[in-house]
Amino acid sequence: MFHSRRLKIGGMRELYAVMAFVERQFNLCKRYLGWEIVFLFYTVINTLTIAFIAVGMQKQGHAINPDYVFYLVIGALMWGFLGIIFHEISNSITWERWEGTIEQTFMAPIQRLTHLGGVCSFAVLYGLLRTIIVLVAITCFFGMGLPKANYAGAFLILGAASLSFVGLGLMAAILPLLSPEKGSQATHIMEGVLLLVSGIYYPVTALPEWLQGFAVISPATYALDGVRKALLEGATVSELLPTAAILVLMSLVFIPLGLGIFHLAETYAKRAGLLKRNG
Repeated sequence: MFHSRRLKIGGMRELYAVMAFVERQFNLCKRYLGWEIVFLFYTVINTLTIAFIAVGMQKQGHAINPDYVFYLVIGALMWGFLGIIFHEISNSITWERWEGTIEQTFMAPIQRLTHLGGVCSFAVLYGLLRTIIVLVAITCFFGMGLPKANYAGAFLILGAASLSFVGLGLMAAILPLLSPEKGSQATHIMEGVLLLVSGIYYPVTALPEWLQGFAVISPATYALDGVRKALLEGATVSELLPTAAILVLMSLVFIPLGLGIFHLAETYAKRAGLLKRNG
């Protein structure tokens, strides 16, 4: 009984620590609120620009399916959501260096899983908040012309996709850990590859055959396919379960793999004295 009580107390302590990291990340956003507004404004403008590509083609007389506007908007919104998760997790080390807290955080008497769990939880919540704001802005221009939309199914896919991108973000986070000077910029390589092969703004079949194989191992491919089916075709939750299952299985591979790679990188960084270096 005493052992069970200790485990319960220890679990609550770790949970409070996770919440503390989430709160710290939101406080950092508040501190640099001006920049957050700038990036949010850019995201809205970028999404509108992509949507107006289809509108412009319609104005020129091309036979464009009206749903194609929403096809592009969904792609932009999904990539914005998943990109925020990827970006916030991968650049969490850069934030630590910038704030001068990286040594204190990595030497603190907490589980690394607790630290990274807090960062990942913040990334998902922040990504969802940003996506909702962008969606409201887009609605003001184009309305919500999605009569068949199944929002419950879309959120199911969104949640499953978030887990997969958490694992990829953990893998990318080792780059700024190992290279204080250029690691943060190097994460854009992984992000760019995912953008290319996942069919964000075009079907995967538009890619050369040798590139289509890479789409199979990208969680963004399945996330986009599932959300588009839910919102444009009204696919039911039961019809979307196979896609959600694939994303969950991917997360079961990517998250442990990401944690393992991050642990190896952290051990090396401590031995090589990389934590105290500034880019």
